Amino acid sequence: MSQTESSKKIKVAIIGSGNIGTDLMIKIMRTSSVLEMAAMVGIDAASDGLARAKRLGVVTTHEGIDGLVALPDFNEIKVVFDATSAGAHKHHDKILQSYGKQVIDLTPAAIGPYTVPVVNIDEHLDAGNVNMVTCGGQATIPMVAAVSQLLPVPYAEIIASVSSKSAGPGTRANIDEFTQTTARAIEQVGGAKKGKAIIILNPAEPPMIMRDTVFVLSDLPEDHGKTQADVEASIEKMVAAVQSYVPGYRLKQKVQFERFEKDSPLHIPGYGDFAGLKSSVFLEVEGAAHYLPAYAGNLDIMTSAALGTAEQIVRCKFATQLA
Repeated sequence: MSQTESSKKIKVAIIGSGNIGTDLMIKIMRTSSVLEMAAMVGIDAASDGLARAKRLGVVTTHEGIDGLVALPDFNEIKVVFDATSAGAHKHHDKILQSYGKQVIDLTPAAIGPYTVPVVNIDEHLDAGNVNMVTCGGQATIPMVAAVSQLLPVPYAEIIASVSSKSAGPGTRANIDEFTQTTARAIEQVGGAKKGKAIIILNPAEPPMIMRDTVFVLSDLPEDHGKTQADVEASIEKMVAAVQSYVPGYRLKQKVQFERFEKDSPLHIPGYGDFAGLKSSVFLEVEGAAHYLPAYAGNLDIMTSAALGTAEQIVRCKFATQLA
């Protein structure tokens, strides 16, 4: 890389040398035209992520956030990705904000606003900390939003099924936060009045690819001048938008519709009776296999969303440095 090319990139660091952090590092180094890897941070000196970063010429530290702050080039780092845990992120963010760093949060901590690039990135370009929700949220919330853009959505439920092998210790330690954060984001970003999220870690061998099921309950289209065809077209358009940064994201089959009239409503435990249109969306997410095998689409969609979000924020906040 020439000095001219390097000067046109913004230096970034990643905290968390596990599966997600390592995959993100490789994505940045292979694909980003505006981000430059400056440091990989971990707490396990023997981790594969730190070892791989060293082999790739990236500065590393196994002393966590304190080690990052102590690096000679820390002041030059403008963006920090946190791929650790919800609990750790709260501590990290306090320190990083005191130094004025742009933080991209890949944990379920949700200190900053929930951000799903294809739905609401433009609303959060000035935020100092943005939260990438969860892998299940990144995969499913665009589908909820595709419907809520046309019709009121009183309830939406998602089930994210991922290979047990693709779920590292950080994911396993944050299962409760995953369901809570995803449910809230279904409401705040997806536009549903009430959201519910379920995650399944599937131990099947060979490992299964990420699969997501999305149930969106909305008013009957005819009541608002819309048709089922409009809903289906909106969903397919949103799928194409997500595919722009996650090529392995796709519908497993055509959107399925069911109608429930007021005299024969659908009963949902914890919600009550529902009359209207039920749209069932079945998704598959295949990873790009930058670090882990292609079945780990749950990692790929998370890191791809984080990368895309960071690039858009950088182009907005640091435009003069990129010129």
